[in-house]
Amino acid sequence: MGLDELPDAVIVLDAGLSVVEANRAAEALTGFRREELVGRRVAETLAPRGPDGKELWAGGWDRSAHLRSVRLMPEQEVVLRRRDGTEAHALVTGAYRRDRAGRVTGAVVDLRDARRRATQMATGVEMVSTVSHELRSPLTSVKGYTSLLLHRWERLSAEDRRMMLEQVNLDADRVTRLVTELLDISRLQTGRLVLRRQPVELAQVAAAVVEKVRLAHPGLEAALSFPPGLPRAWADPDKVVQVLTNLVENACKYGSLTGLEVAGEASGSQVAVAVRDRGPGLAEEDLDQVFSKFYRRGGGKPTGSGLGLWISRGLVEAHGGQLTARNREGKGAEFRFTLPAVDLDLDRGGQGEAESPPVVA
Repeated sequence: MGLDELPDAVIVLDAGLSVVEANRAAEALTGFRREELVGRRVAETLAPRGPDGKELWAGGWDRSAHLRSVRLMPEQEVVLRRRDGTEAHALVTGAYRRDRAGRVTGAVVDLRDARRRATQMATGVEMVSTVSHELRSPLTSVKGYTSLLLHRWERLSAEDRRMMLEQVNLDADRVTRLVTELLDISRLQTGRLVLRRQPVELAQVAAAVVEKVRLAHPGLEAALSFPPGLPRAWADPDKVVQVLTNLVENACKYGSLTGLEVAGEASGSQVAVAVRDRGPGLAEEDLDQVFSKFYRRGGGKPTGSGLGLWISRGLVEAHGGQLTARNREGKGAEFRFTLPAVDLDLDRGGQGEAESPPVVA
């Protein structure tokens, strides 16, 4: 398939961020003929800017591109300057091209008209309705139990008090997670997600997540399988916990509480974590929709906002990894995500400090 057959605008850049190829859709989006784009630096021709007005690509590739395991540019909204001087709002993503030494030799960049996405996004009313519904249950529980504890403390047994406090703690976590999800939606869509990367021991994170999920699902039986010497991930530990919690809880809701497995493996310059269940697996239509916003699968116990998997994929891609879903023949579903391994070739210039998403410079 040639580039002209693609519905989205596509431009191919070389190592110096000059355009070497563009398709018809890129002409329609920018107003430039492809011969006017080819050979010119994208920063000078299209003057791309982020939502905050900051120029993009003017100083070269994003710093995260120096990490050899980063292959993808997570989606970000960008304002482009058209040939007639008007502005075009595009959702930009893409993939880096690298040589055998891992150096960036260019990139294939996809620019989708933001107006097309706007028609697919949930309305404000839908968002408010979903959030209100999800907040009501835990807040009602917190209110009820705290009222009982305040007015009947002396008449309640120590065991009952502990049970109520544990439930309040769980419900408070649910509210906190929902608020975090809402904030992440905004940050992912505006390209303002901040990652605080550091080396992460995935086996330790997985063990902690399983123990925490077990509080809400007491019957959970999960095997952890992480080989000795597995490289650490170069990631934001809080975001890794968020992603893995979503995947384990998803397996509990739609799979089986028994026979669940969380496994880690090295995958080239990346590390991967797979969450496998022994449920009925994913229906064919779910494979295409499961990462869509507000989508809930049929069957199982479909609670939640329908945002968890969509956000999880965005968080993984912001790290330069991928989150995928597949069926295992007769064995249930598998959700697998990759993250960059700690790479000593990366010039970090301040390990552990806040870092912008690996999108554009």
